[in-house]
Amino acid sequence: MESGQRLERMELLERLKRGQSEPPVKCDLQSAVHTIGHSTRSIDAFLGLLDAHSVELLIDVRRWPASKRNPQFQREALANSLGENRITYLWRGDLGGFRKPAPDSVNTAWQVGAFRAYADFMLTDEFANILREVEKLARAKRAALMCAEAVPWQCHRQLLADAFLVRGWTVHHIMDDGCREHRLPPFARPEGERIIYNGLI
Repeated sequence: MESGQRLERMELLERLKRGQSEPPVKCDLQSAVHTIGHSTRSIDAFLGLLDAHSVELLIDVRRWPASKRNPQFQREALANSLGENRITYLWRGDLGGFRKPAPDSVNTAWQVGAFRAYADFMLTDEFANILREVEKLARAKRAALMCAEAVPWQCHRQLLADAFLVRGWTVHHIMDDGCREHRLPPFARPEGERIIYNGLI
């Protein structure tokens, strides 16, 4: 196994261990952004989690806001369900994943190409401009970033969480048993609002 893969496996194990041993954090901070994965939940269970964390704005960061296996999370169906519960829905496909890593990527600690590609995207002016727009929305309404995967460390939400963290936000991942405070992975090297993932343990 290559060193980068070992880093990711160690980080995954660390997060799993932390999730089992640490109590859920309180997420009543005004300067907090949440993330959530819809997974295979029923729409009622999903709405219940959003309500439990007082989410007012759901920002859909899926590249393609559709789900054949879980039609309740198709874009229009989800927007309608959220609207009935007074939660604003916003699709930001420009924050979606499924990108290609740069040939000269500096984010060598990510061995998974999809994560390395997103880390490369996060170094662009385009990403910085998009995130400024989203930050403005998150200051006005209590927001959660949503993608499909149940756990953030299997999703580009973990990188988005890093981006918010270095911009002074607290980030909480909504889980079935509460929420977990996000931390930068040990191989992240923040440089102001930019992050280079090339560190070694």
